[in-house]
Amino acid sequence: MSSRTRILASAIRRPRQLGSHRVRWSSHCATQSQPSFPCVDAHAARESRLIAESASRSRGAASYPSDDSGPEPPYARPSPLSYNVYHHPRPFPLTYSASLPSFDIAYETWGTMSPTRDNVILLQTGLSASSHAASTSLNPSPGWWEKFIGPGRALDTSQFFVVCSNVLGGCYGSTGPSSIDPTTGQRYATRFPILSIFDMVKAQFALLDHLGVDRLYASVGSSMGAMQSLAAGWLFPNRVGKVVSISGTARSSPGSIAMRYAQRSVLMADPNWNNGFYYDGLPPHTGMKLARQIATITYRSGPEWDLRFGRKLHDTSLTDGSRTAPKLCPEFMIETYLDHQGEQFCLKYDANSLLYVSKAMDLFDLTLPAIKRLGLSPTEKATPSSTPSLEEAQTTALLKSHPPPANPPPHLPELAEGLRPLASIPTLVLGVQSDILFPVEQQREVVDALRLAGNSRVSYFELGGVWGHDTFL
Repeated sequence: MSSRTRILASAIRRPRQLGSHRVRWSSHCATQSQPSFPCVDAHAARESRLIAESASRSRGAASYPSDDSGPEPPYARPSPLSYNVYHHPRPFPLTYSASLPSFDIAYETWGTMSPTRDNVILLQTGLSASSHAASTSLNPSPGWWEKFIGPGRALDTSQFFVVCSNVLGGCYGSTGPSSIDPTTGQRYATRFPILSIFDMVKAQFALLDHLGVDRLYASVGSSMGAMQSLAAGWLFPNRVGKVVSISGTARSSPGSIAMRYAQRSVLMADPNWNNGFYYDGLPPHTGMKLARQIATITYRSGPEWDLRFGRKLHDTSLTDGSRTAPKLCPEFMIETYLDHQGEQFCLKYDANSLLYVSKAMDLFDLTLPAIKRLGLSPTEKATPSSTPSLEEAQTTALLKSHPPPANPPPHLPELAEGLRPLASIPTLVLGVQSDILFPVEQQREVVDALRLAGNSRVSYFELGGVWGHDTFL
């Protein structure tokens, strides 16, 4: 028999041997205990509970346990009785679409407006925050910026009137994908138009018009709110007295776009998302939970987790004799922390709002070519300012805060040209050294671009600590 014939004969006989092996393996498995996955069982139990409750529970109305595992207060849908609503009854033009037929903006206020209405501070939120930035008589629960708003605090309500709104596209009282389309009587879902940061800011200024506020004392924002704060100064340079940008950017970087894309991808891969039309069925809670876990990783820092959790196990009693018996479900403290963060969030924020608002962040770009492509222009001409030379601007940057970059990014001159409407607005920029979502390089870039644009009143500080992007909270 040739070698080729022997190989063929061996291959023909092999299935019998494999079949015999399978029989022995099946018998072996029958005598072994089946693997246990408590995390999978818990998830299945939650889905069964949601299905059972879907007929009697409106989304978000349930009570959830508080979350004291991080700087963020617990996310919950505010009661409609605890905030104000501005209704804009007219068509509202958008950057990427024709218009919204109308919209609502939920907002809350603190302090007293002066008779001349010149002490108003507009506070812009991060991606998923509500208008509830601090406790009020109508809602005494702590807000997401509770420690910074009040008499004698950073936003001193003994001097200033503070206004905070839920953004257009959100789900905490403002019009967004979960809202009813007045032209159809059905929820918008993914028929909702793509939004820009500029659209959100224009909606806020429509609210300010309603309140009779011609000029802000300051526009203040953190994270996505920092984008809005810069956009407010860009769109309305003569209506914004000062700009505060904390842990933000004037141009979304590829790194942050990638992180948000990963979140949207896992959310949209959840079959319950159903192309955005899930409001009458089971919500995409699995995708939302995973998206929140990814987001949480970008909001915090490795050094903080090393100090806080290390390699500690959540339950050290899982042993097999004298040897530990690892499981595939969360066991490390950091794993259970991420699991808890995802569980806390996945039913409290609308999935479509996450998609739309995060996409608006990705699209944000204040470089001049990007602005020209959109055909945007400030609503009024900014007060002219003298423009320094590159050498003068770099010298000023060196004297005031940080050395100019040895290798400036190629888009820096275009960003400086784009930021010219803010040249006369005093601006405070804060960065966080441990921030991986909006690194300090991006804060320095905003400062350098503003100074190149002719703004000589830019202050910049970097905050230390290990809390990452969430330091601003």
